[in-house]
Amino acid sequence: MKPTSLFYALLFTLFIVSCNTSKNIVASQPLKEVSNFEKLASIKNVARIEKRKPSSHFDENYEIWFEQPIDYNDASKGTFRQRVFLGFKSVTLPVIVELRGYGIGSEHPGELAAHYKANQLSIEHRFFNNSRPEQIDWNTLTIENAAKDQTTIINAIRDAIYPNAKFITTGISKGCQTTMAHRRFFPNTVDASVCYVGPLNYQREDPRVYQFLKNVATKADRDKVEAFQNLCFENRATLLQFMQNESANKNMTWEFGVEKAIDYTILEYSFAFWQWGVPVGSIPSQEASVESIYKHLIDVVGYGFFEEQAVDDLQPYFWAALTQQGIYGYETAPFKGYLKTDAIYKFDWAFPEGVTKDYDLKAMQDIKSYLDISAEKILFIYGEYDAWSSTAVELTDTAKKRELYKFVKSKGDHQTRINSFPATEQQSIYDIIDGWIAN
Repeated sequence: MKPTSLFYALLFTLFIVSCNTSKNIVASQPLKEVSNFEKLASIKNVARIEKRKPSSHFDENYEIWFEQPIDYNDASKGTFRQRVFLGFKSVTLPVIVELRGYGIGSEHPGELAAHYKANQLSIEHRFFNNSRPEQIDWNTLTIENAAKDQTTIINAIRDAIYPNAKFITTGISKGCQTTMAHRRFFPNTVDASVCYVGPLNYQREDPRVYQFLKNVATKADRDKVEAFQNLCFENRATLLQFMQNESANKNMTWEFGVEKAIDYTILEYSFAFWQWGVPVGSIPSQEASVESIYKHLIDVVGYGFFEEQAVDDLQPYFWAALTQQGIYGYETAPFKGYLKTDAIYKFDWAFPEGVTKDYDLKAMQDIKSYLDISAEKILFIYGEYDAWSSTAVELTDTAKKRELYKFVKSKGDHQTRINSFPATEQQSIYDIIDGWIAN
């Protein structure tokens, strides 16, 4: 072999050895595992993320802020930051998505996440608590924009961490309304839904509420409730003085004045009584002191529905109720002798200052049509005596074929949950959800 050929042969041998050695070096260095924090932080519209102390059965907890469009049809209106909590357990377990109708109250697991020891994603509703722009364009607070918020977040979290997990949405009361609306606009974003004690109103002041209050429970019990309201009106002057004193002590104000506030509070009593399952035996007798009458009235109704600061905090609720989701009013005919009118008392005063809007009848009718015709895999929980059950979802004959189910707790109230039912019914409910998670 020529010297030149020998040189090239040696050089080629060294090159092969070098390549093999490099391969061995690379192979011996394991790829760095990407943490959940890094995966979440890399989501395009995540503006801020904080890892928090683990709670309950979760191994990791995160607070995440998503940058969301104020109006999905008009980018010029800017963005707001929407708050999300994620409790992580495992990529192989279901993700229970709590669609809040209001703000996020807690990082703790809800009933479903606790039962399944599953992951939980909690989404604060747009424009509640801190999930709001500095100036709110109330016309952008719609059920469709909210549903788009939620789908954006669910898809981003799924893509980042849970590509193969089952996603189940759930919500309580207004959260149930939120869950229904989300499925109507995005029926395939999640695998199934569990809705608790949520109304489906067909009018702004749905008259089915009045019929419910005239027929709930027994006549004897209803008579006691109405007798207490009459007792309040008979002692209205003194109750008003108590409310004025409380107003001064607690710096409370009412947009429509304290005199109207005492009337609304007495009228609200029957709805609140049945909503919260107040024991009939707790109603003060006709001989009770005015102090005990006032205490019971406030214990049941509270100040948080009419007082000005409370109304400001609940402004997004009232806007949604008065423009798309519906609410109720108060029949005054039984108390005409005291109020000098039989007109329905309404919530028009609860609109934001200087802003009003006609009620959109189509919004809830759309959801009804969706549930009646095409919705799949949704389970509804209600309490029989809950005043919000007056406008509960009604299932059609085809519902069971589409895996729509409704369970009503006998004499249950607005706090009815799966664990409120007898053990055999609880098992029936969880058998359905088990099937959705397994398939």
